[in-house]
Amino acid sequence: MSVRVFIDGAAGTTGLEIRDRLKDRAEFELIVLDDARRKDDGARRDALHAADIAILCLPDEAAKEAVKLAEGADTRIIDASSAHRVAEGWIYGFPEIVGREAIANARFVSNPGCYPTGFLALLAPLVRAGMLPADWPYTVNAVSGYSGGGNALIERFEADPAVAFRAYGLALGHKHLPEMRAYAGLTHAPVFSPAVVPAHRGMVVDVPLPATLLSERNSAPMFESELATHYAASEVVTVRQSPDLPGEILLRRDALPWDGMELAVFDGGPDSNQARLIARLDNLGKGASGAAIQNLNLMCGLPETAGLRL
Repeated sequence: MSVRVFIDGAAGTTGLEIRDRLKDRAEFELIVLDDARRKDDGARRDALHAADIAILCLPDEAAKEAVKLAEGADTRIIDASSAHRVAEGWIYGFPEIVGREAIANARFVSNPGCYPTGFLALLAPLVRAGMLPADWPYTVNAVSGYSGGGNALIERFEADPAVAFRAYGLALGHKHLPEMRAYAGLTHAPVFSPAVVPAHRGMVVDVPLPATLLSERNSAPMFESELATHYAASEVVTVRQSPDLPGEILLRRDALPWDGMELAVFDGGPDSNQARLIARLDNLGKGASGAAIQNLNLMCGLPETAGLRL
């Protein structure tokens, strides 16, 4: 018997990509509302109650309202917004960090943000292993394709092709910070410098490590080894290891959808006293829609990578 899935917000960028990944999978039956009913609360309530699993691809407040509409049903929920990422009763949907069993058994799962996915993949295992301190004031430099900002930002970029770089979050209170701090186990939120470039998709997250954090016991090769061990069983997250490190990292305007993530530790060689932890991913893949599909598979007892574009 197929699993009934309702995507609330299926007309948005994330929703469309989730639907595209599910359209040919016989394990699932999609509950679809036409354009005339997709914003009707009564129709949405009926769909939410009819679904086995609902995936919310909505702004934060609308996602909270959807959870209320689903009250009284046994529907399990995957929320792709940031509304519930540090909320009580919700499991953070990053299986490589929180554990696959936790997600498989959860009723409420909150998808990670795209930037936090790269940051946490790099930092959380090293902090847990005691190789990096929890109380350090980390900085994060990150760049994303413009699709991460939803339809409004897509329209702004495509309407003004002269824009080559758009820095934002300059007031420092970015909504991703609570989850970055919580799931890396940090004392302080990092200083986060996000930016958007004129590529539709793709993301690079860069965490620089100064000399103060490195020693003979905590060196770049040791970070690389720890990350490789942590993700050894993952088919989604890979660690590039020395000497197979690229000389540069590119985001391509014509990049195809990709649900994996690649991590690397860079340093200046044996005499270097600095390092950079870098993650490359697709903000619409492992950073959004691919992560939702990965969590959906786990919640349904299906192979974790089924339907993923790896």
